[in-house]
Amino acid sequence: MLNRLVAELNDPDDLCSETIDNGYWTMELVYFPALCDEAFIKDGLLVPFSYRFDPDEFRRMLKANPKFVKQDDRSDLKKHVLQGKVILSLEGTVYSFDAIRKLITKPDTAQVETALQGPYSALAEDLDINLYLIRSSYNDSSLAIEYRRLGDISNTRISLVYDKKLVNESVRKELDRRLSAADLKLVQAAGELGKKIAGSKRPLFPLTLVTERPDRITMLLKRGKIVIVIDGSRFALVLPVCFSDFMHAMDDEYEMFWMSRALLLLRYLSLFLTLTLPAAYISIVSYNPEIFRVQLTLSIAGSRLVVPYPSFIEVFIMLFMIEALTEASLRLPRYIGSTAATVGGLILGQAVQQAGLVSSIMIIVTSVVAISNFVIPNSTFSYAIRFAKYIFVAAAIFFGTVGVVVTFFMLVVYVSGLRSFGEPYLTLPLAKNKGFKQKAG
Repeated sequence: MLNRLVAELNDPDDLCSETIDNGYWTMELVYFPALCDEAFIKDGLLVPFSYRFDPDEFRRMLKANPKFVKQDDRSDLKKHVLQGKVILSLEGTVYSFDAIRKLITKPDTAQVETALQGPYSALAEDLDINLYLIRSSYNDSSLAIEYRRLGDISNTRISLVYDKKLVNESVRKELDRRLSAADLKLVQAAGELGKKIAGSKRPLFPLTLVTERPDRITMLLKRGKIVIVIDGSRFALVLPVCFSDFMHAMDDEYEMFWMSRALLLLRYLSLFLTLTLPAAYISIVSYNPEIFRVQLTLSIAGSRLVVPYPSFIEVFIMLFMIEALTEASLRLPRYIGSTAATVGGLILGQAVQQAGLVSSIMIIVTSVVAISNFVIPNSTFSYAIRFAKYIFVAAAIFFGTVGVVVTFFMLVVYVSGLRSFGEPYLTLPLAKNKGFKQKAG
């Protein structure tokens, strides 16, 4: 009876297709052993059918056990087999038996978004574990979870998680529309899905937030956000977002008020420095040295006496070195990545300065830019800032200080016009919360 299903699956070598006869009934089975938990199949299906068989009890088990689902639509059988379920045919009726293999049985540890305080548990690559972490932290009856499947090839399970009392209904409807309209073949990671549903073709800044921390997710759910949890990914997608969400770290929730505000001010200052400092160096050295006091201007000019080319080439050399070292520290194995980047930075920086290729002031500028960029708590937003600083450098090369100032105002205008699922990008979190509560009330 299931021969047609085997033919639709092209009868691969890793497909198990068997017929079992216990002397009373004959049962046909089709499943992928690699996708299924064979011990669960044995205990939940084969033993009751072969060794402890009673026709009435077995029928009751098929009806009462939620793992068994009667399949009236035969066109969906191939999809169920590929998801890791067992298809069985018994007495002319076809059932699916949920025996999906679970490789991960406990939460992971936070590796990207580390915090000094708070829980150290992170999302895992199993959807059910992730939902457990969220529900156990956000223990409220208003928490809603919707299951979906995305990807024509991957058929990935996802869950939409939100608080019914706080969510903005217009955002939820817009998300449904974009998920339905998205042409998705494979869905394997949160960032991949975020790009597809962002709404803007090529935004400079991320319009969705990727996080691995359950405590961050529960905090954002309290603010009326929608969280997309993806099976097979240890990161969740949060929307809509505003600019301040990317500058917020979980330590801000656990530290004292003034300390958290001081750290937040430090991050915004670091953001401003990493954006404008290389461009400011070019514009001041090449166009407006009168901005500084005479002593500092002479000191900068003295350090550049041996440099044989303009300041913007000097900046490009050092920025290329720091970008290459940053990328190398990410791609190299964990145990040697940080060591290689540190040693490479010290040796190359000192050698380049001693060779007269760059000035000593440029070494300081590069170090400040690199350290300031690492202060930004969100890696995706940090990448955007790393790219945006080259726009300022290009403006400084051609227009000097005026170009840097005008570019900064153009960037503010651009960010002011961004929308994340219809919500303004520069919205303050407190104001947003208030709006959600008013709608809910």
